Amino acid sequence: MFEMLVPKLRVNTVFDIALEELYRQGYRGIITDLDNTLVGAKAPLATPELLLWFEKVKVLGFKLIIVSNNNMDRVSRFATPLNIEFVHQARKPSNAPFRRAMKQMGLQPEETIVVGDQMLTDVYGGNRLGLFTVLVLPISVKDEGLGTRINRRVEQIALTRLRKQGMWHEEDKS
Repeated sequence: MFEMLVPKLRVNTVFDIALEELYRQGYRGIITDLDNTLVGAKAPLATPELLLWFEKVKVLGFKLIIVSNNNMDRVSRFATPLNIEFVHQARKPSNAPFRRAMKQMGLQPEETIVVGDQMLTDVYGGNRLGLFTVLVLPISVKDEGLGTRINRRVEQIALTRLRKQGMWHEEDKS
């Protein structure tokens, strides 16, 4: 069970993902979380740096979709002005939102990357379907809701176990 919480890649931010390399490896789509992955949980809009990252994703040929457990209003206000497709109230780590996102992009699991800041939702959900999972550090922990704070405590317990089993090494992080 705990090994399903281990991402294929750990980076500080989305900007640290080697997109060109992943594209060369055959990945064509990115399913990304929104809150604390792309922007802070209370940030309404994309930063200028994130807008450049979205453009890079597009220029390289990736398809991109936001899959968020947050409500329609929050996700729509962020994604719609950017013309980015999204799945809201996703109930990650359920398989359904990941499958829906892949269907919308017209991609298979072996072509799909999942990027998120939570092991229990993004990484676990993506790993269950055989997607390439990328864990980023959360942008603004202080702005997280109760559910996410509970998840973070569970993640700490899981990390302790993973470290004891030799499955999580701090030096692995980029």
